[in-house]
Amino acid sequence: MKPPSRPGTVLLTDYAWPDDSVERSVIEQAGHTLVTGPAEPASAEVIEELVAEHRPAGILTCWAPVSATAIGTSPDLRIVARLGVGLDNIAVDAATERGVWVTNVPDYCVEEVSDHAVGMVLAWTRGLAVFDREVRAGRWDPASARLRRLSTLTCGVVGFGRIGRATARKLGAFGCRVLAHDPHPPRDVPGVEMVDLEELLRRSDVVILHVPLTPATHHIIGSERLALMRPGGLLVNVSRGGLVDTDAVIKALDSGQLDGAAFDVLETEPHVPAALLDQPGALLTPHVAFSSDASVTELRRRAAEEVVRILAGETPAHACNSPLGLPAGSGDRR
Repeated sequence: MKPPSRPGTVLLTDYAWPDDSVERSVIEQAGHTLVTGPAEPASAEVIEELVAEHRPAGILTCWAPVSATAIGTSPDLRIVARLGVGLDNIAVDAATERGVWVTNVPDYCVEEVSDHAVGMVLAWTRGLAVFDREVRAGRWDPASARLRRLSTLTCGVVGFGRIGRATARKLGAFGCRVLAHDPHPPRDVPGVEMVDLEELLRRSDVVILHVPLTPATHHIIGSERLALMRPGGLLVNVSRGGLVDTDAVIKALDSGQLDGAAFDVLETEPHVPAALLDQPGALLTPHVAFSSDASVTELRRRAAEEVVRILAGETPAHACNSPLGLPAGSGDRR
């Protein structure tokens, strides 16, 4: 571990909340200076310019891209801390090569994201969003209901980390059959049948994605795998937009292969394809599954505390890499 640094600068690249007060409080109480970039995530080039200007010892980032160039620009950089779980906006390999820690907050929103996924399933089985739109448009037609009993359905959870396990537990409470797939399947999970991905798709009425976005999982759901699903099912994505081929989903909705697609994330966000908006079976929320009053405050505080911890010469609580020349941290990507 490098020795503790003198008071330094921490760059907050972007933030998905009204202000930077929580981050500023933690950073400044530790004797460091916080510099805040634009609230909306800027381009990689803008972030690189901010890093070159301020030469931070620590970077806090929500959704803005932290490129290899940015990481290599500041000689004082010790840590890139993700305000979230996924790391697809951070050049982790470049950080590792330069002896820079990458951290996340892997467990701050387990309940919120799993609640959001289950809420989307309930909205589909009970027609909540569809009938709300109908009533607001002046149509009161209970005879048109084509609703489902959740306890008779099979729900497949793709990715069985913290959030996947929470979703499976909550779905099980409704009495439905729960299948799960994970590249590192746990042993003997009561109430959950571990299967391979293709079997999960063939047997599930509902498929929920809880996996990180990596080169191996990019478009893990495309036309071929959608064709494996039971006709008239629901696809839920509350993880990363790039897991799903959106064009293939739109075609599956058009054909009736999918009855519903519930997405909190999109590959093109914040842009929403017009063809997806036109789909009556699409339920869309603006990347808010992680959010609650409790989870956001916890996220901001814990991410900033990781920066302070590293700048004090300590080991991170949730290391996502093992920087060259430094001892391994606790490691926690899930």
